[in-house]
Amino acid sequence: MSANDTYQTPLASRYASKEMKEIFSARTRASTWRKLWLNLAEAEKELGLDISDEAIEQMKANLVMTDKCFQTAAEEEKKRRHDVMAHVHAFGQVAPKAAGIIHWGATSCYVTDNSDLIFQRDALDLLLPKLATIIHKLKEFAREYKDLPTLGYTHYQPAQLITVGRRAAQWVQDLVMDLEDISKVRSDLRFRGAQGTTGTQASFMEIFHGDGAKIDKLNELLCAKAGFHSCYAISTQTYTRKVDLRIANAVSAFGDTVQRITSDIRHLAAQKEMEEPFEKDQIGSSAMAYKRREGISQTNPRRHC
Repeated sequence: MSANDTYQTPLASRYASKEMKEIFSARTRASTWRKLWLNLAEAEKELGLDISDEAIEQMKANLVMTDKCFQTAAEEEKKRRHDVMAHVHAFGQVAPKAAGIIHWGATSCYVTDNSDLIFQRDALDLLLPKLATIIHKLKEFAREYKDLPTLGYTHYQPAQLITVGRRAAQWVQDLVMDLEDISKVRSDLRFRGAQGTTGTQASFMEIFHGDGAKIDKLNELLCAKAGFHSCYAISTQTYTRKVDLRIANAVSAFGDTVQRITSDIRHLAAQKEMEEPFEKDQIGSSAMAYKRREGISQTNPRRHC
C-alpha cells in the first residue's frame, strides 16, 4: 500500500521539513525508546546492578528499529495490550541476553516522556538557527531599503510616509523577540529521568536497597547520556505539562509573527507596492492566467508553524 492510499496530515506531507518529520517519526520514537533502555541498563550496571556485558552489547547492536521490529512490536501489542511492554518484548527478542533487565525499575513514562523531551529539544535546535537566518536576511533587506519611501497605513487606510526598510525592521524586531523566547524555553528544558511510577522513585529505592545517593547518581548519568544538564526537581509519573505549554506558547508566537509578516506582504501586493518573485512556469490561478497570487506568503505561515 502506498502512502497515497491512506490519510496524511498536510502539516507533515506539505509543510514540514524532512528533518522535522524525521525527529517525530515512528522509527525515531521507537529507536529512542531503545536508546533510553540502553542508557538505563548501562547506568544501572555502573551503579552495581547485575547486568552482563553481553546484554549491553546485544542492546547496542539493535538500537535502530527495523521494519521487522515494528511488525514484531505490533504482534506483541495484540497479546500484551500495552504499547510500551510490546516494545520491551520486541527488544528482548533481538537482545535475548537483556530480556530480563530491559526497563528495570522504570515506568512507561521513562521512555515516553523522556523521548518527548528529547524530540522537543531536537526540534527547537532545528528551528532556532533557521529563525536566526531569517532575522539576518531581513536585517540586510531592511538596510538595503532603509531610504526607499513607501506609504504607511493605519486601519488599512493611507496614513503617512515610512520607508520599506523601516517596515522590514518592524518585522525583524518581532522575530528577535521570538528568538529570545524560544531560546529561553530551549535553555530551560530539562530531563524527566528515572522517577518511578509516581515520582517517588520507589521502584529504584527497592532495587538499590534504599540507597538514595545511587538514585541521584543514576539520574545524573541518564541526563548526561541523553544530553541534558539536569532533571526537573519534581516529577510525578510525567514531567509537568507546563513545559509543553511554554514551548507551544513560544513557537505559536513565532507563527503569529510570520502570519503578520506574510499578511503585510499580501496586502502590499494588492496595492502593487511589494510583490513576491513570480517564476516562469508559475500559475497564479486555475481560472485567471493573469493573476499573481502570493503563493509563498500564503503557505509560509503554516510552514514555519
